[in-house]
Amino acid sequence: MQEGICKLFTDGACRGNPGAGGAGAVLLDDRGQVIWQGNEYLELCTNNIAEYRALILGLKAARERGCRNLEICMDSELLVRQINGSYKVKNDNLKKLMKEVRALLAGFDSASVKHVPRAQNAKADCLANMAIDGKKI
Repeated sequence: MQEGICKLFTDGACRGNPGAGGAGAVLLDDRGQVIWQGNEYLELCTNNIAEYRALILGLKAARERGCRNLEICMDSELLVRQINGSYKVKNDNLKKLMKEVRALLAGFDSASVKHVPRAQNAKADCLANMAIDGKKI
């Protein structure tokens, strides 16, 4: 069980849109130490699907590692706004992913989602691109 607030950085990447995709995520404990990082190759997908899949990958890892309170940091303004409810999800494929995200978020005592500049999300971006290149963590 992780005490305090865990911090999750996630990013999806695509080479082409649609194109080969990758998901990357980094989970930090409340002291800022990396407690998990991972990535996944996604085959053919859109950039938004890759972003959602990265978030799902990270949320599952946070749950498995006992994080109860989570601060999620993403560089996709679209996803941040969709998750926070200021934008609607219109695409049917994204609606399915959002349903999964909502179910995972419900398993935490608290979870916030905020937008961060791309530079602050470099590790998750690197992991997503590594996945596209066939380099699994």
